[in-house]
Amino acid sequence: MPNPRTSSATLGSLVLIAAVICAGAAAFAYTAGCFSPHRLTPARLVAALAPPGGPALGHRRNHAKGICFTGYFDANGAGAALSKATVFAHGHYPVVGRWNLATADANVVDATVRVRGIGVQITTPDGQEWRTAMIDAPFFPVATPQAFYALLVAAGKKNDPAAMKDFAAAHPEIGHFGAWAKSAPFTESYAEETYRSLNSFVFTDAAGTDHVVRWSLVPAAPAVTLSSEELAKRGPNFLENEITQRVAGAPQHWTLAVTVADPGDPTADPSKAWPDGRRTVEVGTLTADKVIAEPDGPCRDINYDPTILPDGIRTSDDPFPAARSAAYAVSFNRRTAEAADYPRAAKEPPK
Repeated sequence: MPNPRTSSATLGSLVLIAAVICAGAAAFAYTAGCFSPHRLTPARLVAALAPPGGPALGHRRNHAKGICFTGYFDANGAGAALSKATVFAHGHYPVVGRWNLATADANVVDATVRVRGIGVQITTPDGQEWRTAMIDAPFFPVATPQAFYALLVAAGKKNDPAAMKDFAAAHPEIGHFGAWAKSAPFTESYAEETYRSLNSFVFTDAAGTDHVVRWSLVPAAPAVTLSSEELAKRGPNFLENEITQRVAGAPQHWTLAVTVADPGDPTADPSKAWPDGRRTVEVGTLTADKVIAEPDGPCRDINYDPTILPDGIRTSDDPFPAARSAAYAVSFNRRTAEAADYPRAAKEPPK
């Protein structure tokens, strides 16, 4: 693995990481604001995400560029062995989702963003909701919310070339992410990505037994890989145009796979992937059958808060979901207050 202290090659990775972070590409997690003696609040972290010119008013403070979709989740019943949540009972449940780029720039060129994401809301007939926000990276850059804030601060010090190097020396786990960001190929479509929760959650089955899990969406579409240069030739908004045309031609599918931790697996640290070979249960299929531009789309006003969970799923010892929830609320409140600045048709205000 790259060692940020010694490897000259890693210095190039650090420059890439800084660019990624400054673009918001890795900004998937936030902090809850309960740390002392220097209290880190959700508002401070949301402010740290803003690009130099300020936030895109009316937009999400991160993952600002996105497009809505609707569809359904077909549960196959296998998930009931892990969780009593209604969403895993054999059935057909509506979905409102959002594909997005992990950036604070709502007008970014697609090929310049390293991390892609998806937000999903599944609703069951009993009125419960499961909201999840996932990205395509196999692990997170850092181990704790405090470290993530420090990373944003270091990445923002453009006139201090030692800032990122010093940060990486204190947080060597970021080397894994830097290596991935530098070498992983791009796919040509949101439909070809595997999306991962990264954070750990607890499933409780009907007998009251707990299972610590992570989950992922594995695409049915085979991946066609491109370089960033090849992707750039397809236009600044290629991903939205491509997924709109693709879904219009045929619904797109992902298998929802739930992976169960073994004793000793790192459940509180999303920068560490679990070893291969862990028990994985395919619990159903997510289908996207309609794409709607975000300004008038049903995902526009959904806050994909990962702590909105049905009975049978709860947060684990991983600090990130609660932290993300706190900052998502700040982002939601700000963009809602700025609704007049968002380029959308004149309709009823966000709820």
